[in-house]
Amino acid sequence: MKLTCYKESLPVITEFAAKELIKLNCQLAKLTRSHNYSNTLHLFQQIHSSHHLRPDHYTLSTTLTAAAHHHATTAGAQIQAHAIRAGFKTYPHVANSLLFLYAKLEDLVSVKQLFYEIKNPDVYSWTTLLSACTKLGEVGYACTVLDKTPHRNVAVWNAIITGCAENGQAEIAFDLFRRMHLLGVGHDNYTFASVLTLCLPEIFDFGKQVHSLAIKTGFLVRASVINALLTMYFNCGCVEEAYEVFEQAEKKVHDQITYNAMIAGLVNAGRDVEAFLMFKDMQEVRLRPTELTFVSVMSSCSSGRVATLLHAEAIKMGFEDCTSVSNAAITMYSICGDLHLANNVFKRLETKNIVSWNMLITSYAQGNFGREAILAYLQMQREGIEPDEFTIGSLLASSEFPVIVEMIQSIVSKKGLISRIEVSNALLSAFSKHGEVKQACQIFDEMSHRNFISWNSMISGFQLNGFPVLGLEQFSELLVSGLKPNAYTLTIVLSICSTISALRQGKQVHGYILKFGCFHEQSLGNALIALYAKCGVLDWSLRVFNLMINKDIVSWNSIISAYAQHGQGMEAVHCFETMQSSDGVKPNKATFTAVLSACSHVGLVDEGTHIFNSMVNKYGFEPGVDQFSCIVDLLGRAGYFDVAERLIISNVIDIDSNIWWTLFSSCAAHGNLRLGRIVAKFLLQTERNNPTVYVLLSNIYADAGQWEEAANVRELMKSFGVVKQPGYSWIRS
Repeated sequence: MKLTCYKESLPVITEFAAKELIKLNCQLAKLTRSHNYSNTLHLFQQIHSSHHLRPDHYTLSTTLTAAAHHHATTAGAQIQAHAIRAGFKTYPHVANSLLFLYAKLEDLVSVKQLFYEIKNPDVYSWTTLLSACTKLGEVGYACTVLDKTPHRNVAVWNAIITGCAENGQAEIAFDLFRRMHLLGVGHDNYTFASVLTLCLPEIFDFGKQVHSLAIKTGFLVRASVINALLTMYFNCGCVEEAYEVFEQAEKKVHDQITYNAMIAGLVNAGRDVEAFLMFKDMQEVRLRPTELTFVSVMSSCSSGRVATLLHAEAIKMGFEDCTSVSNAAITMYSICGDLHLANNVFKRLETKNIVSWNMLITSYAQGNFGREAILAYLQMQREGIEPDEFTIGSLLASSEFPVIVEMIQSIVSKKGLISRIEVSNALLSAFSKHGEVKQACQIFDEMSHRNFISWNSMISGFQLNGFPVLGLEQFSELLVSGLKPNAYTLTIVLSICSTISALRQGKQVHGYILKFGCFHEQSLGNALIALYAKCGVLDWSLRVFNLMINKDIVSWNSIISAYAQHGQGMEAVHCFETMQSSDGVKPNKATFTAVLSACSHVGLVDEGTHIFNSMVNKYGFEPGVDQFSCIVDLLGRAGYFDVAERLIISNVIDIDSNIWWTLFSSCAAHGNLRLGRIVAKFLLQTERNNPTVYVLLSNIYADAGQWEEAANVRELMKSFGVVKQPGYSWIRS
């Protein structure tokens, strides 16, 4: 804005200057209300530089507010100095604006000092002090100040409750909310919003009480309260309740934040289709999607066609140059498996931040393109952007050789990132993945601080590399360290116990689970079922299964497999039928493998073929190698070779060698020479140097009395230089 230059007499100048200053003060206020803070500061500089205009207390108050919002430290100090020189600091609204500036700049010492210089602090002064103290960590001091506040209205209570909420002091915020209620101070939408967003599953009942109070006091007509309720219910995993709140609120109450909360909540709950439909509904009610809307909905998209439509919509609405949206688009395309489009988005992005580079590197890592991930990292270095723990984690996850892990270790040591626990954990996992247990142990031993991921990675590293006993010893060290193992730790340890049939140690872990109330975790129940089944204690597997309140598909698969391992095929079939009639659980391919294996072990041909047909016709699964092996084994053991042969011939996919071996073993057991010769022909095409093929075929000929053919097979074996390894025993004389 250009200022007027006056040439009249002094009285006229004074009159015109006063009118002009009023106009300029209105302009300053308008700019500040519109969040054009930099323009506010620029206009103030013009006023201050004018020979005919003098900023008054309104000018300074408004400009200080703009400087606070803009975090303009230098400008704020200059305006403060002017206010003191001009004697305006004693004006309440100027002093309050200064308080607000200090609070925004996190200068708590100056906030306190100025507050106590104000002769008669008003409600705004008290709320600014309380808010600053709680947000900057002096909650105890704020509570003391609260008790001294003369007029504790809802604004004062909101200041301290909101400050506690933003500083992570949830319990104190709840206590203050209860105290406020007992004193009869009416809550408003800000109070409800602050408290509801803090409610987590542990205090869900309290959250529902606050919800009831909001209904009773009529605040469900406020968008901020609705949005906070949605956040609470999604945080507590109550999707249906969130839907109920959303649908019961009047349409006119819904705003962009409401839809963003619904979309983000549905995405986090894994309900991606519903999130996309909510996005479409948002557009139908003529609410413009925001940056956060696109980031949320893009993160849930796994369809290439929908991905291109979403990205086109974002570009159409002017978000092409928005870094966060482009970053989300890179992730979206990589999830859809289109790294070419992900790379194109990255290349077109003008302002690339560390997140952009991390997204690209992660995309390559998840696609197992380790070389491309390294090249992207090198380009990032040339651009002058330093890696963070996420960059290193992605590079290590995509590392194809131990030497690359060692190179990355050198980089993180050079850049001082090794001290970050996320980096050390990623190194530990990478070395374990490549079988370098010694180096993984060295990383673990040198860590100054360890979290659950550190311990879990080390224990699973021992398990992965064939050192189960060391894994159990590491678990014992974890218990001694004072850290309480989480569900994942216990699942790993139970898996180790299953591997080596360590029933005694497994029972001890079971006792630990019961003692510390962890049995509600489905993963632990499933691991215990597998443990007792592997150790031959089927009764205990059944007891664990029956005690589980919530059973998922893994639970059912585990108990069916337990029956199969113990030769109780009919019980496995009955269990499979019970699972089909239960709510919310549908069989997967692993289920069919388990129940077909059970049928195969005890010769339940009718039941097995019925289940196999239902897998294809009722559930729409294409039979894989495991399912085909089971049904062929079942038919072969029972002597139904014609049916097995027709089944294999009718299969449209390539027959895996495991299926041929299953049928070949049955041919040898039943002496089926015709089919045995056909199967042997297929096996010799891929496994000519396997002596077992020749030996079994020779035995089939011998059992059929064709001694000459048996001898010919033995000679053929010799001509190819195939030698049968002699048998040996662990027991020596």
